[in-house]
This record gives sequence, C-alpha cells and structure tokens, in this order.
Amino acid sequence: MAAGLAVAQPQTIAAPHYGDTLFLFYQDKTFEALTGLMVSQHFGRIAPHDDEAEVLRGGMLLSYGLHREAGEVFARLIERQTTPAVRNRAWYFLAQVRHRRGLDGESQEALSRIEGTLPGSLEVDRQVLQAQLMLARSDPAGAAAVLQAIVGEGDTAISVARFNLGVALVRSGHAAEGQALLQALGQASAANEEQRALRDRANVALGYAELASRRPREAREALQRVRLAGLQSNKALLGYGWAAAELHDPQLALVPWRELAARPDNDAAVLEARIAVPYALAEIGADAQALQGYRQAAEGYEQERAALDATIAAVQGGEVLRELLASNADSAFGSARGIATLPALPHASHLLPLLASDGFQEGWKNLRDLRFMDTNLQQWLDSLGVYTDMLDNRRRAYAERLPAVRERAGAIDLPALQQRRDRLAAALAQAGAEGDALAYASPREEELLRRMGRALGTLARVAGDDEKVDLGDAGDRLRRVAGALTWQRTQAFPARHWEARKTLRDLDRELAEAQVRDAAPLRAQQD
Repeated sequence: MAAGLAVAQPQTIAAPHYGDTLFLFYQDKTFEALTGLMVSQHFGRIAPHDDEAEVLRGGMLLSYGLHREAGEVFARLIERQTTPAVRNRAWYFLAQVRHRRGLDGESQEALSRIEGTLPGSLEVDRQVLQAQLMLARSDPAGAAAVLQAIVGEGDTAISVARFNLGVALVRSGHAAEGQALLQALGQASAANEEQRALRDRANVALGYAELASRRPREAREALQRVRLAGLQSNKALLGYGWAAAELHDPQLALVPWRELAARPDNDAAVLEARIAVPYALAEIGADAQALQGYRQAAEGYEQERAALDATIAAVQGGEVLRELLASNADSAFGSARGIATLPALPHASHLLPLLASDGFQEGWKNLRDLRFMDTNLQQWLDSLGVYTDMLDNRRRAYAERLPAVRERAGAIDLPALQQRRDRLAAALAQAGAEGDALAYASPREEELLRRMGRALGTLARVAGDDEKVDLGDAGDRLRRVAGALTWQRTQAFPARHWEARKTLRDLDRELAEAQVRDAAPLRAQQD
C-alpha cells in the first residue's frame, strides 16, 4: 500500500517541509514522517501540496490500523471537491477503510465512484480489493474473472489473491475452477522466497483438495512439488502418505510418514504421523512393530500434553510475553515486521502456530505500537520540561532587553524623520512643477551666485557715488557670467531633478525598513 500513498508521478516539490516528509516516508520512517507532516500542516507549511499531503497522512493512518481517523481524512478530501486524481485515491483508500471494518457494501459503493484508473500499483490493488468484495458476496466466478484480467503475474499481491480465491472456490463447491487456479499457482515460476512459499501453499491446498475429491494420484503429483525444507513440507509429507494409503500402497506411505515422525513434535502433522506410521505397519502385517509404535505415540502424546500445560502456564503468567518484548524491543512503530526472535524457553516451539496466526500478529503489532508510543510520549514529556525552561529563560532575557531596545528605537525619532521627508518631498514637487533650477544649485554654484551678487552690488554703489567713474565693460562681463551660470543650472535641472527623486525613493525604502524594525520588538512582545 505504501507505494501508492505519496506522489504517483515525479513532480517538483514546492514546499520544503513536504519534501522533508516524503524523504522520511520513503526511508520507512513513517512515524517521524507522520508527526512531522501534522506539525507542518498545523503551521500551514505544506502549500501547494495540501491535498497530496492529506492523502499521504490518511494512508499512513490507515496502515497503522487507525481506520476511523483515516476514513475521516478521506471523507474530508472528497467533500472538498479536490482534483480528480486526488479524489480517486481518496475513494480507493476510503473503500479500504470500509472493507476492513466489514462494511463491504459501502466499500463497493466507494470503489464504484472511482473514475478511470488509479496511478501505478494502486490500480492492481484496486482490482484485488474488487475481487475480495465479489468473493465476500459469494461471486467467485466474478472474482476469478477480475483477477485473471490483471496484468502482472509476478506480483505477490495478485498471487496471494488468486490463492485465496482458489481455496474459496474449492470450499464453495466450485472445485474445478478452484483447482485450476491452484494448479496454475503451484506450477508458476517464483523469483523470491515469498513466492516460493506461496507456491508450496498452493500445491498443498491443491493436494488436499484432490484427496477430498478422491483423486489420490493427482494429489500425489501436486504434493511432490512442495519443497522438503519449506514451511509446508510437514503437511505435504502427511498428505503424500495418505495419498499412497488411498492407492492401497502402505509401504510407500511409510516413507514420508517416517520422515515426518522423526521431525520435532511441535506440528500437528508430526503428531498425526506418529499414529499414521503404526497404522501403515499394521496394514503390511507388522503387528508387533505397529503395537510398539502405538505405545510410543501414546507416550509422546503424554509428554506433549505436559509440555503444552507448561506452555499455557508460561503464557498465562506473562513470562512468554515478557521474553518476546525483551527479544524484539527494536521494532519501529507501525512496522509490518513480525517476531524476529523467539523467547529462550524450552517449550517455545509450541507457540509457533499461535505466533504465526493473523490474530496474534495483529495483537502483537498493537501491543508493540502502544509500548512505542508510551516510551515516545515519556521522552516528549521529558523534553517538554527542558523546552519550558528554555522558554522561561528566553522570556526573562527578552523582558530585560526590550526596554533598552525600545529606548534606542525611540531615540531615532522616526516621526520627526517622517516630517522632514514630507517637507523634502513637497519642495521637490514644487521645484519640478515650477522648473526651479535654482532649487538644485550645488554649494559651489550657490557660492558663485553670492559672489556675483556682491560684485554687482559693489558696481552699483560705485556708479552711484561717483558719476565720473568709468566702469568700462565690467558690468557687461558680470552679467554674461551670471547668464552662463543660469544656463548651466537650467541644463543640469532634469538630471538633478531625477537624481533627487531617486534619492527620495531610497529614503522612503529605508524609512519603511526602519519603521518595520521599530515595530518588531513590540510585535514580538505581543506574540
């Protein structure tokens, strides 16, 4: 299921926090991915991947067995009228949630709302779920048609679904169809141990189905394909012996039964072989050996009963559970990994059928997750104390430094600076409207203007005091110089006016930044 939770096709991740979640998710660090995602969603750091992130969160919740919470997530996605791709995936996961709750009718209704096909392996998972729903409503033929149409013979999920369908067909009276499915699986190639184990299971199921149909030769052919070192070898040896017995060949039946009887007696097939061997001996006329075999079997059964009583006492006393937890303490939250190490107990082998059962595995997973959460929450509580102390220290330091910061900020007197800026802006606007080149005169030009004024004044006084004084062309030269200065200012006016406006814009930007910095301490204090 994990393969379809996140982004189906490669795409650019625009939100770094969502990328961090995907990075953890694809490393199978689902707990860290889920908690980090929920924090990022709380602070609004996921956009524009909000819907994709919700699909991912709902899928992770579903994989943890939190069906109700996952269902609420997918229902909200559907109500929000998201994109068709997201909505289709939400309908599929909602169908999964309902199926796991036993609401097969509602699950089928959700599947029917999917438009088109789902991306990647999700489409295969959808078809498998469809077949399971058909099988649940007693439509094995329809389920078989769906599974046969799925492309991907090497897919383990498809093979498991076909195996379950084959067994269901046999049990529901459709023996021919079921045996055909099991026959195909039993002769299929296997690329890994998981597929080889499934092939063994298919051959064992087919062999026993043939035995039930009174076809021992076909049963023997199927059981011969089971590996002697596989998990299904005990059942295969037992069934092979019964097939030989059905063919009235007790001598041949002794070969697999004796092999089986010599194996550890922690399997029901081994215990049955302890009785089957003397039965075959009696069939061939070895009565003394048969009697001895029955006595040994009775003694073995008594020892087994005592060992089982001890095992039951250990289980009820909590010893087994404590040993299991101690031996498998490193399992991560939500992991599908089962029990890796058995407890070091003399009767631990009797627990194998129990430990391998689906009910125990689900209970074990829940217990392990609860212990993980308990440890994790305790660590968080301890960390919260440290964070609380850090926050208190920062609050005290902030309270001590804030007055000094506010005093320095107040010393700048931003309102006064704003008023000065407004006066400058008004003067620039007036100069631009009137074309007043004198407003942009440089200090050098202003000094020359003052000197010209003094010179012209001096000439005027001299001419007025003594009319006989001949000033010559001095006055004309001064007027020409004054005209040249005026021309220079007029020519420089556009450039100087543009530069002044540019400087005013820079001043506005710096003044705005200063106002933001001035407001920051007060805003931080309020936050």
